[in-house]
Amino acid sequence: MNREPIFNIPPVVLAVLAVLALVHLARTLLFTEQQDIEFLLTFAFIPARYDSSVVLGGTLPNGGADIWTFVTYALIHADWTHFGVNAVWLLPFGSAVARRFGTPRFLAFLPVTSAAGAGLHLATHPGEQYPMIGASAAISGTMAAAMRFAFQRGGPLGLFRGGDDRAYRVPAIPLTGVLRDPRVLLFLIVWFGINILFGLGSFPVTGSEQSVAWQAHIGGFLAGLLLFSWFDRRPDLPQLEDTAATPH
Repeated sequence: MNREPIFNIPPVVLAVLAVLALVHLARTLLFTEQQDIEFLLTFAFIPARYDSSVVLGGTLPNGGADIWTFVTYALIHADWTHFGVNAVWLLPFGSAVARRFGTPRFLAFLPVTSAAGAGLHLATHPGEQYPMIGASAAISGTMAAAMRFAFQRGGPLGLFRGGDDRAYRVPAIPLTGVLRDPRVLLFLIVWFGINILFGLGSFPVTGSEQSVAWQAHIGGFLAGLLLFSWFDRRPDLPQLEDTAATPH
């Protein structure tokens, strides 16, 4: 009997992890302290850059808004623990989504969800000068995207799972049916509950004293959930009747 590996990791996911690791290696091994500060000021997401009173008042180095930071902050991590936590979540969920979307769509999906996370963080932290970093918003987006198909019959977590890539090509659950699938609903309750718990309790989970930017997680998650169809390819398999899944 053939046995499938627990994680069949697509090359694009390994490449993303390699880039994230190389960025952190450069910061820890090559940059001086001053260079690292300049790097963060250039590429981290700082809400205060979009507050004219802060920028015009001269309290923020390097001036005003840098639009690329809506994406580039996701390439930076606070420490190896922060990187490791994100890598652990990216491997299963990113792999599932990459196998479904394909490499080009997956690479377009990540910056969109990163930007959505930064946007919600900006809306909830106006004027804040503390930089936000980390790929968690994009990874939250992959969690939401995977939820749209993983629980379907024949999907990676569904009943009567198909073999090989067929499990990742089942038709997605319609957005209108998300709240009618008990497994998807449970996933949503647990995911939002954990993020709100850490947010309200300000519990650090990355080894640093900075609390979790949970609003950015939610922004990325909502983007992955709502914009899934923009990146999804037409499924290869017909929808099968499943009492625990909503027909497409």
